[in-house]
Amino acid sequence: MTRILVVDDEPQIRRALATNLRARGYEVDLAADGEAGLALAARARPDVVVLDLGLPGIDGLEVVRGLRGWTDVPIVILSVRENEGDKVAALDAGADDYVTKPFGMDELLARLRAVVRRRLPWAEEPVVTTADFTVDLAAKRVTKGDEEVHLTPTEWHFVEVLVRHPGKLVSQRQLLHEVWGPEYRDETNYLRVFMANLRRKLEPDPARPRYLLTEPGMGYRFVPSAS
Repeated sequence: MTRILVVDDEPQIRRALATNLRARGYEVDLAADGEAGLALAARARPDVVVLDLGLPGIDGLEVVRGLRGWTDVPIVILSVRENEGDKVAALDAGADDYVTKPFGMDELLARLRAVVRRRLPWAEEPVVTTADFTVDLAAKRVTKGDEEVHLTPTEWHFVEVLVRHPGKLVSQRQLLHEVWGPEYRDETNYLRVFMANLRRKLEPDPARPRYLLTEPGMGYRFVPSAS
């Protein structure tokens, strides 16, 4: 059975969607703001997220970015915002489709069926814990014990790419492409510098790394269970 998470601050919209979707055999979870939506997504693992952009607290775009930090779950935006800029921003942030309010239920159902057909598998767990530090992909933060580890945006992106491929070799070219962009192909010195910084911040003994491993001449590997 397909599970749908609806994140919308309008009670009447939540009620209408819950009633119509459940009548058609969907399981439905409801959240009234972005923080609750992110927490519920991590806990309930929906097959699709239906998301309003104009939410109290963190807005819909930040929710999209938070989800995309750890999952490829399809996201359908449901918003009163009609201008092209808002639609482009939502799609660029990682949304899969955009439906403007007011909407027809038949159209929304068709969009939901379409994104479910295209659905990619879930990525790794949103929180990855090692014996020495914890990486929260949804919140985009790393902690050691109760203390948050300060990472620059580039350092975070570097960690994120590795953690999303636990145990797998991530090539130098892939890291350069994903962290710095497609025009960076040969700047392997960037990788060495940033890996050294990350080991100083995360490894118990940076000179003998247990989690952030180098495969000489090939790339890097994140091993969550150190030997």
